[in-house]
Amino acid sequence: MNETAVAALTGLPVLLFALIAVPGALLIARFGAHRAAVLGILAVALGSALRGVGPSAPMLFAMTFVMGAGVSVIHPALPGLVGQWFGTRPAFATAVYANGLLMGEVLGAGLTRPVLLPLAGGRWEWAFALWAVPVLLTGLLMIGSESDARGTSARANNRWWPDWRHRHTWQLGLVQGGGSVLYFGCNAFLPDYLDAIGRLDLLNACLTALNAGQLPASFVLLLLGDRLAGRKTPFIAAALFVLLGLAGLFVPLAAVMIAASALIGFVAALVLILTLALPPLLAPPGDVHRLSAGVMTIAYGLTFVVPLLGGIVWDATAMTALAFLPAALGALTVLVLAAMLEPVTRRR
Repeated sequence: MNETAVAALTGLPVLLFALIAVPGALLIARFGAHRAAVLGILAVALGSALRGVGPSAPMLFAMTFVMGAGVSVIHPALPGLVGQWFGTRPAFATAVYANGLLMGEVLGAGLTRPVLLPLAGGRWEWAFALWAVPVLLTGLLMIGSESDARGTSARANNRWWPDWRHRHTWQLGLVQGGGSVLYFGCNAFLPDYLDAIGRLDLLNACLTALNAGQLPASFVLLLLGDRLAGRKTPFIAAALFVLLGLAGLFVPLAAVMIAASALIGFVAALVLILTLALPPLLAPPGDVHRLSAGVMTIAYGLTFVVPLLGGIVWDATAMTALAFLPAALGALTVLVLAAMLEPVTRRR
């Protein structure tokens, strides 16, 4: 595949997140954040269990779509639950679920081949089905947990269409999108960049550092999230550190390139978690899902388009130095938009 195809393949799931976030807000408005989250989790479990049914490619893609749709409903539902259940500590609660999301990413990548595949008799289809089990258990725990009684006021407000004219929708969407462009752009183009400069031996170390670097950010925000949430200084500092990390990828020293990859992963996770914590602080309880859906539509739409355009530019120019142009644009977006954010008053 050329760089355009690589970018498109990497961005397709992200595009799905963007397209279904607003319909997910409609589901939340009708049934409440708790029930919508449960439905999303059960959809992920069902899709994972059925992805390996038969050798049919249409079934594989259809069930992957179901999984993506489930995740797209969960995304705008979680900030609403944070606002309902943890209104006084939204940043801490956001850091907790973001930590779980990142741990799931690491465990999924690390355990499938050495653990799940042998348990599945070497059949990747059954490995997908086995991964559905913990997801299903999570859904059942959610069903048996606190009901939507505390979210009645959120359901009473049936508004679901995002307010596209409100500045918060675009500010948060572009900031979160900048962080996502940074992360997905580096994941997409780092392998081919290392190949182009003759350092493919660093591929595993750099990709591991990029993805594992996210985990420390979630732990830092578990401790400091309540202090940092709602302030623009952490965003500005994060963007400046990203530019430093991107510069480090051009230094022909293995230790520097690996450390730069870890720094980029750390900053991308920091921006994501701090942005996810803002809707419960900025929106009234009944409107958190609307703001979250609008933010995620903009963020993931940007995450799909910018790396794709970056791949097209790289193909057209064949300039290796342009490999991280999307990541640099993401960092600059965070820097500019974060500087325009107003300090958030903690209302609840």
